[in-house]
Amino acid sequence: MFIYWKGQAKHMKKPIVFALNSSKELAEQICEILGVELGKCEVKHFADGEILVELGESVRGKDVFFVQSTNKPVNDNLMELLIGIDACKRASAATINAIIPYYGYARQDRKAKPRQPISSKLVASLLECAGADRVVTMDLHATQIQGFFDIPADDISGLALIGEYFKTVEPGNDVVVVSPDHGGTVRARRLAEQLNAPLAIIDKRRPKPNVAEAMNLIGDVNGKTAIIIDDMVDTAGTLTAGIKMLKDKGAKKVYAACSHAILSGPAVERLKNAGIEEFVCTNTIDQRANQEAYPPMRVISVAPLHAATINAIEHDSSLSSALQNAIVEEEECVDIANE
Repeated sequence: MFIYWKGQAKHMKKPIVFALNSSKELAEQICEILGVELGKCEVKHFADGEILVELGESVRGKDVFFVQSTNKPVNDNLMELLIGIDACKRASAATINAIIPYYGYARQDRKAKPRQPISSKLVASLLECAGADRVVTMDLHATQIQGFFDIPADDISGLALIGEYFKTVEPGNDVVVVSPDHGGTVRARRLAEQLNAPLAIIDKRRPKPNVAEAMNLIGDVNGKTAIIIDDMVDTAGTLTAGIKMLKDKGAKKVYAACSHAILSGPAVERLKNAGIEEFVCTNTIDQRANQEAYPPMRVISVAPLHAATINAIEHDSSLSSALQNAIVEEEECVDIANE
């Protein structure tokens, strides 16, 4: 009888969702969907750069969710998350869940050359040591990073939301989905299946980081609308090289899409000069400043997916079913972030 009551009591408690500096708007959207208020939390910096995270309410015996992408400034955002987790652990939170829509250091998932670090594993170890009980990421650059954790790690995908958007923008039969390299073929194939479209692949080589050269195109884009899809766009060098090749091969229109729009350095200017119809991304990284500088950017909110994830975790229910229901419910309003 006592065990039954204890289980019921867990579901009566509302989760506490905290937003740190990098994902405040996304966290607010998540809380709006969940019907809870955003947790009170303040991030302070000492004169020498040290970070202090102060919780403004009790977390004792409660399920806590931190929403924080570890994008630029990567190290500051990562430290904010680690310190926030430590604060909750020392305040006796029941569970501590790190919602990391964009997982920094994901590109360092292996030793590509001798004497290189595997930094994505290091970040996973830091999160565990800080006291995280679960990690939720989105569209990891390398899905095997989930195996770097010895705690539950869920990698959810925003690709279905991007696919639903393109169904409304380009409903015709002359669409072809393009992978910018062979490593993104699985991702592009999933989008192609969702749009019932053929697949093309760009063969490229990367002589050094953030430098890519498109070489050949496998597939036909002549006279078609091409949608080039990637997991992240950093300096947009790979993307713009691919866009140029598609146009040279006769594509009548080109769209570009990604989950994580990092957009470092010359990226926005390169996109402006690329001549694409639209650049579509999600708000795993806050894009308000970039939207002002580059109006042909369509930002799709992933808040429904993260809200469904939190709800499934809280009620010990199927995560895959919850995500599918969230996608179906949001088919007509996938661009919440643009409102």
